[in-house]
Amino acid sequence: MENKKEENVILVNQQDEEIGLMAKMEAHEKAVLHRAFSIFIMNKNGETMLQQRAQHKYHSPLLWTNTCCSHQRQGETNLQAGKRRLQEEMGFQTDLKELFWFIYKAPFDNGLTEHELDHVMIGYYDDPPAINKDEVADWKWMRPEQIKKDIGDNPQNYTAWFKIIFERFYDHLVQNHQMK
Repeated sequence: MENKKEENVILVNQQDEEIGLMAKMEAHEKAVLHRAFSIFIMNKNGETMLQQRAQHKYHSPLLWTNTCCSHQRQGETNLQAGKRRLQEEMGFQTDLKELFWFIYKAPFDNGLTEHELDHVMIGYYDDPPAINKDEVADWKWMRPEQIKKDIGDNPQNYTAWFKIIFERFYDHLVQNHQMK
């Protein structure tokens, strides 16, 4: 069985070309650029599924964030990684589509830093998830405009990366006329 603490991330350059592997914790301690993904699941009512991170997470516990996010494993495509993690965290599968990627850096209070080349994906699903309580404390549906307002009113309730990523996701929805 794979030891989660030993999991590696894929180090990349600014063009998303693989340049090596590093233990996940070390990459976050050293703020080294690595590949990641973020998934937004939407339903037929135009709402986005948010997850609340589990209480025992080593950073950002009990904060709200996008449906699912994680790191690709070596040899995995972005979509394969997304489907794997969506099943592991939220307990369901659906088709995903990659929207865009960008680079961001977000420091945490505990001294770790996310420095990620993040592939943002979207999928559609209408049923309740079967959340993995080791990963997720709770979940809810929210309309994108409600999320945008609540991030403005209560930024302390959301993960650092979600506040960055959601802005770009929201702009994508507006630009592509995907708001209902």
